[in-house]
Amino acid sequence: MKKLIGILAVALFAIPALVVAQEAFTKTGEGVRVKSIAFINVNVYYIVHQMKGKLPPKNPQAIINAEQDKTFWLSMMRDIDSQKIVNAIQEAYILNGYNNPGNGQQLFSVISGELKQGDNLTIYYNAASKTTTATFKGKSATVAGSDFMKATWSIWFGRIDQPGLTQALMANVP
Repeated sequence: MKKLIGILAVALFAIPALVVAQEAFTKTGEGVRVKSIAFINVNVYYIVHQMKGKLPPKNPQAIINAEQDKTFWLSMMRDIDSQKIVNAIQEAYILNGYNNPGNGQQLFSVISGELKQGDNLTIYYNAASKTTTATFKGKSATVAGSDFMKATWSIWFGRIDQPGLTQALMANVP
C-alpha cells in the first residue's frame, strides 16, 4: 500500500511539471494570400503563423532568423492545381535569393494533384533538429538545415508581392 501511495504521490507532482514544461505556440498573425489576375483579386489561401518561446522583435528579418520552433498553417480558399502553388513557392525562393530548387521540390513533394478548397498544409520548423517539415493529407517531407528554414520563412517574411500579408503575419508580435 505504501508503494502505491508513493507512486501516486510521484505521479501527482510529475504530471503537472510535465504540463508546465510543454511550451505552447503563440500566434504571431494571420492573413489571406491574394493573387491579382488582371483587375481581379482572388483569395488563394488563409495562413496562420505561430512561434514557440519568447517572440523576436516585430521585424520580418528577426522572425526569419529566429532559431525557435515555428509553423505556418495554410488552408486553401479555392481549388487550385498543386503545380501552380509549387511553382509560386519556387519563384519565391529565387526572388529571396535561395538557389537550391531541389530542397523546395523535396519539401513540397507531398503536394500533388489538385488542392481543394479546405485542404490544409502545415510547414513546421523544429529548432532542435534544424529541420523544416511540410505535411499535407497525412504525407510529410523534411529538409535539413537552418538555411533552408530561413529561405522558406522568407517566402512570407522576405521579398513578397503582397507586403500587407507580411505585416498581418506579425501583427500580434509586441
